[in-house]
Amino acid sequence: MPVIKLTQGVVDKLTCREAFKQDYFDSILKGLMVQVRPSGRKTFYLRERNEQGKTCQVKIGDAEFLKLNTVRKLVEERRAARSLSRLVGFSQPIGSRGNPPTTANVEPAPIEDTVTTPTIEAFVRESYLPFIRTYKRSYDSDLSLINNHVIPFFGDKQLHELTKQDLIAFITARRPTHKPGTINRVIILMRYVYNLALKWETPGLEKNVVKGTPLLEENNKRERYLSSEEVDRLVYCVRRSRNPMLQYIIPGLILTGARKQELLRARWEDLNFDTKIWRIPMSKSGKARHVPISDSLKLLLESIPQTCEWVFANPKTLKPFVGFYYSWDTARKQAGLDEVRVHDLRHSFASFLVNNGRSLYEVQRILGHTQIKTTQRYAHLDQSSLLSAVNEISKAAPNVLGAGTRPPLECGRAFQVRKAERAKPRKDSAAEAELVAWAESLRKGA
Repeated sequence: MPVIKLTQGVVDKLTCREAFKQDYFDSILKGLMVQVRPSGRKTFYLRERNEQGKTCQVKIGDAEFLKLNTVRKLVEERRAARSLSRLVGFSQPIGSRGNPPTTANVEPAPIEDTVTTPTIEAFVRESYLPFIRTYKRSYDSDLSLINNHVIPFFGDKQLHELTKQDLIAFITARRPTHKPGTINRVIILMRYVYNLALKWETPGLEKNVVKGTPLLEENNKRERYLSSEEVDRLVYCVRRSRNPMLQYIIPGLILTGARKQELLRARWEDLNFDTKIWRIPMSKSGKARHVPISDSLKLLLESIPQTCEWVFANPKTLKPFVGFYYSWDTARKQAGLDEVRVHDLRHSFASFLVNNGRSLYEVQRILGHTQIKTTQRYAHLDQSSLLSAVNEISKAAPNVLGAGTRPPLECGRAFQVRKAERAKPRKDSAAEAELVAWAESLRKGA
């Protein structure tokens, strides 16, 4: 172990991410050291002997937030307090040595945290990932968040050491370089990790510190809906694509409102032309759902050659497409729809239904949404529908811009009677008349 004279400049330089796990000792203050981990995080520690004479390592704090001079003062105060405590105990009679000292300044400030829990990295690697791998469909996404965010920022902390300040520091550090959605996914992931740790009764962990951390506002809801003219242009271009299946895939997405992977993995056995129902065995929610087969969709499916069990199979491999981005990108650019995404076809499907008078409940059932608020995002009403709605006022009140109709004479007489009644002077009550007379007598007497 190297013994060097630590200065604040030396501590600041010990941040190399390629550094191995090392301990750098201060030659001025015996036992004080800085530990550098592979992640680049630096932590101040103090090695000393406890009451039983065993060497222990006391964590002082993160070197990113504590200055070296402050740490040296804390260590000196701790040692002075412990020495004074020993002297006070030694000066007491033998029978009273077990009594605690009465001086408030005798007890040293506790630095060491006796609670020990697994580090976040160890718990995630050894417990969390093996557990979610058995059931969670977003395992790869969770693994990416853990490797890129959780472990580099929180990995060397024990579970009970995480604080709200650490979470705020993470959000502050990632905000300039990452979108709010990514930051929110990490916070949600950390909350779930701690929920599982509590559920599994991890020793030393008492609460979920991530619970209650507010999420950032995500302003990433795009609203792009195709018009009928844009659909015509797009269909024209996909029919001339070098990908022979694109002329079936894109119209299939428009006619069903299905997600891309739901359509690509459709099997012929899932289609029931008698009941006109397409059964999707596994949807985004993890449950099966059913999509009605319209007359137009039936014509489209009947025009697809049945070469294998998959409806929209790749002609070369006879298996579902992994992706068709390049052929799709070429077709949309040729149609002048560079900004349109494949998922926007699902948006347009909902918009077409709502704009033609279908209820949100019907759209929710067809799209397979579990919450109506999700459907409301897709159920966009274009300007023509809104104009048609407000034009209904003209049908309900056709003479609103005309000269109007003179009201009957009875209405005028009734108005005059009410006006005359309001003009009559109000009679004072007996109590009010008495009060007025008393005030008048006082005035005259004065």
